[in-house]
Amino acid sequence: MIKDQEYLSEKASYCLDLAKKLGATDSSVIVGNSISETVNFRNQKLDESNRSDNLAINLTTYIGKKKSSISSSNLLKENLDILIEKCIETTKNTPEDEFNSLPDKDLLAKEVKDLNLYDDTHIKNEAKIEYLTKLEISASNEKKIVNTESSFTQDKSNFILANSDGFSKGYKSSSFTASSVTVAKDDKSMERDYEYTSKCHLKDIKDAEELGKLAAEQTIRKLSPKKIGSEKISLIFDKRIAKGILSTFAGAISSSSISRGTSFLKDKINQKIFSDKINILDKPDILKGLGSRSFDSEGVKTNTLKLVEQGVLKHYLIDTYNGKKLNQKSNGRCGGTSNLYFENGNISYKDLLNSRSKCLYITETIGHGSNIVTGDYSVGATGFLIENGEFKHPINEITIAGNFKDMFQNIILANDLEFEYATNSPTMMIEGMVVAGK
Repeated sequence: MIKDQEYLSEKASYCLDLAKKLGATDSSVIVGNSISETVNFRNQKLDESNRSDNLAINLTTYIGKKKSSISSSNLLKENLDILIEKCIETTKNTPEDEFNSLPDKDLLAKEVKDLNLYDDTHIKNEAKIEYLTKLEISASNEKKIVNTESSFTQDKSNFILANSDGFSKGYKSSSFTASSVTVAKDDKSMERDYEYTSKCHLKDIKDAEELGKLAAEQTIRKLSPKKIGSEKISLIFDKRIAKGILSTFAGAISSSSISRGTSFLKDKINQKIFSDKINILDKPDILKGLGSRSFDSEGVKTNTLKLVEQGVLKHYLIDTYNGKKLNQKSNGRCGGTSNLYFENGNISYKDLLNSRSKCLYITETIGHGSNIVTGDYSVGATGFLIENGEFKHPINEITIAGNFKDMFQNIILANDLEFEYATNSPTMMIEGMVVAGK
């Protein structure tokens, strides 16, 4: 049973009160409880079943401009007393930093919006096993599928964030996640692919048979890949890969990267970095959104930000500490983005495929080749050759490369946006990418 708000609030208040008595000028604390249950299958047989119950506290104390943090999973009074004393002593011996402080009081959230993030449904192990059995049978239907792995995870969590300025708020959230990984084989190759579904509410996840079928289909169509030569060509990024481009953009506009001067987007506010048709939003109040929240990890209220408007960069993602370095106020993005997405383009998926006589459709990237300091991008990739809108054959062993400064200007988006993750993108074409093949 997940701990209730009253229990978490009592622990938070105790820590704040004792920290003040021991000499803290300010303090903040997060007390959280999460319960996770997972069942794993392998080749249509139960492989593993486990449950974890995590109760944890993270305390930050300030003495003037000195700051330190400490955490523990033991919330007994005797341990908390020792923990807080240690944190205070550590703070006293920490060098001062002029930018250390709690958030401005007037920026703190006044309410917790009901964003429908919690489903109190408890799905028993038997039901998880039944779901995965159906999934694995569906995934194994085709003879070319030689190996399957799947899992079902149910997560429930509750937390309280409190500070010495009187802020004390929290909320429950839940997620239900199922995944299917399949391996296919023919006389020329062995390939692997996956599909998964994750939602706040159980009833919103994909049907088990549909999930298994999708994973198998995506794997089988990758069989017998061909190699291609090197060239400069337009690439179409599948939605689950396109969202990675958006995640890199988020990293490049984080105030920590900007304040350190380690981003190619430093000093780019109100400058055009995308084409006119590109808009990027971060919207924290989407009902049932996987990234939805009423406040960030410091308690600062979150509002929708239009990060990019008609190609122009309008905001960085600012927290309190780095905001002070930049002489800007926090915009509620401590901990990163909430529900981040490209707005839909104005071309259909089918028309995007048909827009070039020849292009490559990327379904997987390999390696971490995004350099936000220089903007350089280079990763291994697999996908498909498309000619005149038709998928011709799978391709592998290629490297795709470019620089985000150019790539951002050459993005064309389809109008097929779906909110499947916390970061979402329509299908994306980037023109003029460099492909290194055989």
